[in-house]
Amino acid sequence: MSKEHHAPYAINSIAELHRLLKITKPAHPLISVIDFSVITCYTDESLRSVCYNFYCIALKKNFEGKMKYGQNYYDFDEGVMTFFSPGQVVTTDIVAGLQLSGWWLVVHPDFIQGHTLGTKIKSYGYFSYAVSEALHLSEKEEAMIDTTMRNIRLEYESATDHYSQDVILSHIELLLNYCNRFYNRQFITRKQANNDLLTNLEELLTDYFNSGKVQQQGLPTVRYIAEMLHVSPNYLSDMLRSLTGLNAQQHIHHKLIEKAKDILTTTSLSVSEIAYQLGFEYPQSFNKLFKSKTQLSPLEFRASFN
Repeated sequence: MSKEHHAPYAINSIAELHRLLKITKPAHPLISVIDFSVITCYTDESLRSVCYNFYCIALKKNFEGKMKYGQNYYDFDEGVMTFFSPGQVVTTDIVAGLQLSGWWLVVHPDFIQGHTLGTKIKSYGYFSYAVSEALHLSEKEEAMIDTTMRNIRLEYESATDHYSQDVILSHIELLLNYCNRFYNRQFITRKQANNDLLTNLEELLTDYFNSGKVQQQGLPTVRYIAEMLHVSPNYLSDMLRSLTGLNAQQHIHHKLIEKAKDILTTTSLSVSEIAYQLGFEYPQSFNKLFKSKTQLSPLEFRASFN
């Protein structure tokens, strides 16, 4: 008999999370660094699928089992970091009685609201990566994250003064910047796999523009391309930027402009006909994009070959 389906359980506060984990009340209402070694997995079936309405940054060690994000399950080895922004749904199945180690930083959006980090945190793309794109740390990197997590915890557990929040925010930003650096290292060390992804991207875009799909469906979106390549949009853009200096949207535009140049120099189609053939509803939009990328209008570019 199949298991009863439960809608994702929304956890709205740090205090509620502590209660569900059966650990002591948080020392601060809006931020907590939880020691994985003192908690056990949820046992209530209704908590298998959870929506955390705060930022979650986890360093997991000795993780055995599977985590589900979207419709897929992923296996993890030791020493990985995962990141979730408020509202993301995570489903976890792990071995009964498993004892984890590591740290789990949870930050309510209200804690960073009105501060620079409140806006800047949205620029850290890895909060929108899929679980399969977790950050795998070296021992040295793991030690740096461990120290930073402990410093955050030490600060909010100390006597509060005028500088407490600023110091905590600085530690969080340091942690996020470390993770930016470590992800960039991961893109480099996994260069062969990423080069394969880049090759698949080029083949996908070439097929899209040559098969007539662009006329039927319009310009491909980053989300569409990412889904076809089985990665998250932010991960795709960040990986491409590390390899080529261009994000996913710029790669799409580059392929579009190359296709437009080919048509302009090998056919007598009007600019309007080319625009429609390339998925533009309005020729003016095509003209504007082409000129922004080449410093020439489509007609000026064609004339330069005559």
